Amino acid sequence: MRRPVVGIIGNNSLLNDQYPAHTGGTMNSTAIAQVAGCLPLIIPADPLLVTVEEILETCDGFLLTGGRPNVHPEEYGEEPTEAHGAFDRCRDAITLPLVRACVDRGQPILGVCRGFQEVNVAMGGTLYPEIRDLPGRMNHRMPPDGSLEEKFALRHPVRFSDQGPFHHLLGATEVMTNTLHGQGIKTAGQRVVIDGWAPDGTPEALYIAGATGFTLSVQWHPEWNAASDPVSRPLFAAFGAAVKAFAAGHDMPRRASA
Repeated sequence: MRRPVVGIIGNNSLLNDQYPAHTGGTMNSTAIAQVAGCLPLIIPADPLLVTVEEILETCDGFLLTGGRPNVHPEEYGEEPTEAHGAFDRCRDAITLPLVRACVDRGQPILGVCRGFQEVNVAMGGTLYPEIRDLPGRMNHRMPPDGSLEEKFALRHPVRFSDQGPFHHLLGATEVMTNTLHGQGIKTAGQRVVIDGWAPDGTPEALYIAGATGFTLSVQWHPEWNAASDPVSRPLFAAFGAAVKAFAAGHDMPRRASA
C-alpha cells in the first residue's frame, strides 16, 4: 500500500555560498519515514514553483521544519532590524497560507522551531527577535562549537499544562529538550494555545484550539534521534497516525489535535 505523503517544507539555501538549492535536513526525512511511517517529500518553498493548493492536494500532512532564516517581521506588522537576522520571503509566502489552510481543512501539521513560529504568525501572533536579550530569559541558541551530539544535547526542561494534549501524549508534565533557537513567541495568535514553557517562561509547545486535525508544534528539535528519544518518538508517531487517518478519510481523536 502507498505510504501517506508528508510534505517537508524545504529551505532556500546556498551551497558553498554560491549554488542555490532547496534543502531539507536528513534527520527530518528519517523521522518521517522511520517513526511517523510516512513518505517524506521535500517541498521547494517558492511560490514561483509551487502553489499552496497544489501541495495541499499532493501531500497528506506537512512538517514545518526549522531553518536559519526567520519569518519576516512585516508578516506580523513590525519593521525588520539587525536583531531579526536573515529572512526567506519565499518560504513565508508558502508556509503562512499553508498553515491556515491546513487548520481549516483538518490536515495535519507538525511545526518545529521556525515551523512553530510560523504557526503562531500564520494565526496572527508576533515574535521576539532575540530571546536572550529579554530580561530574565536564558540563551536558547545553539552552542556555537562542538559536535552535533553536543549541539543537540538536552539542555532544559519544558513544563506542560496539566491534562493538556502534550501531557496526555507524552505521559508527563515535564520533559527535557534541546534548544537551538534565537527567536520566540511574543504574543500568541488567534486560537493558538501555549501548552508548554521553558523555565524562563519562553513558550515551547502549542496547538490550535478547536482544530479538527493534528496541530501540535514545538520550539525544540524533536527530529534529533527521533527513533530513540522518549519525547520525540511519541510526537512523531502521533503525527504519523494523524496523517494516515487523514489520508484514509478518518477523523482523529480530539486529544491528538486540541
